[in-house]
Amino acid sequence: QVQSIQYSSITPKQCVFEYVYFSRPDSVVYGESVHQVRKAFGHQLAVDYPREADLVIAIPDSGNSAALGYSEALKIPFEFGITRNHYVGRTFIQASQAVRDFSVRVKLNPIASVLAGKSVIVIDDSLVRGTTAKRRISALRRVGVTAIHMLIASPPVTSPCYFGIDTPDKSQLIANYKSIDEICDFIGADSLAFLSRASMLAAIKSIQSEHFCAACF
Repeated sequence: QVQSIQYSSITPKQCVFEYVYFSRPDSVVYGESVHQVRKAFGHQLAVDYPREADLVIAIPDSGNSAALGYSEALKIPFEFGITRNHYVGRTFIQASQAVRDFSVRVKLNPIASVLAGKSVIVIDDSLVRGTTAKRRISALRRVGVTAIHMLIASPPVTSPCYFGIDTPDKSQLIANYKSIDEICDFIGADSLAFLSRASMLAAIKSIQSEHFCAACF
């Protein structure tokens, strides 16, 4: 006997993480420029979490557009303070912690001549395990950065995706078991804030918020 079982909503849901991280900035996804949406995330971060610092920098490459938007909104200079090795793949989906740690060490490196003696606002697209953020903040301290305010251009990731995206088990998602203050202490930042789900969805103009899947948040 053949049975048909509905296991999800029949209403199509667009993956909001395409805008946050997965898509290239030159892509047009669901009718909107990914670069412009990420800049809008940065503008909204500036409204919600204005900070004072010498420079705005990004965790490259997917944090670049949001950092540029934040810089424009608050008139704080944007600089390329971290350079990326383009021969290393995406770290959060790699199989083991040892491989992820090695990849993070060789993937992103601070530019000391730009950063020494400066206070910085660091913008990243998302925070999954905290691996990248912790090591990058440590590296920024080593080159003489005086204060680090970390801002994340998406909400805390608290749940894995069950529809084909290779995100970690729930127990590996740092926001699932630590508060924002605890995450801040773990990564070693002076302050930490996340774009709220409402602000993230409000920054996307072409599609109504109820048509997105944001279950990972």
